Amino acid sequence: MIRYKIYQNQQKKGVNAGKWFARSVADETFDLAKLAEHMSKHNTPYSGGVIKGVLTDMVGCIKELLLDGKNVKIDDLAIFGVGIRSKAAETLDDFSLEKNITGMRLKARATGNLSTTNLKLDSQLRQQAEYQKPTTAGGEGSGNTPNPKPDEGESPDPTL
Repeated sequence: MIRYKIYQNQQKKGVNAGKWFARSVADETFDLAKLAEHMSKHNTPYSGGVIKGVLTDMVGCIKELLLDGKNVKIDDLAIFGVGIRSKAAETLDDFSLEKNITGMRLKARATGNLSTTNLKLDSQLRQQAEYQKPTTAGGEGSGNTPNPKPDEGESPDPTL
C-alpha cells in the first residue's frame, strides 16, 4: 500500500501556485541489514547474514562499475548510471572541466516489473492522514480545500 499526503504548493507565483498535490509518504526505511533479514524470511535456505554479505558486495561492485562509466541493470528494478551536472559555456573553447562541470549524480531508471506503467497498475493508494483545513480566527475553514477524504470519490493520481 502506497500512502500519500495532500499538500498545497506554497509558491506565490507560477502555474502551480496555491494548487493541491499528493506526495508519497514512507513510514519506514530498510537498510541492507533489515532488507537481508526480510529476504531471509521468504523461504530461502540463506540466513540474513549471508544475504547481507551478498548485497554488500553487490553495492560495492555496482559503485565500481558506475565509476568505470558503465550502467548497471538489475532486472525488474532499475538501470543505474551516473549523470553529470554542468552549466553552459558560450563556446566550445570556453568550456572547461573546472568551470562547467558542477557535479555528479546517481541516476536510476525503473525497468521491467518496476517500470512506471507496471507500478501504476500494481499499486494501491491510501491517504496517510486526512488533510486538516487551516482555520481562521473565527474557527471556520478556509473554504478552498478540496475534498481529500480517502474513501470518498477518486484518489488523486500521484503521477500528475
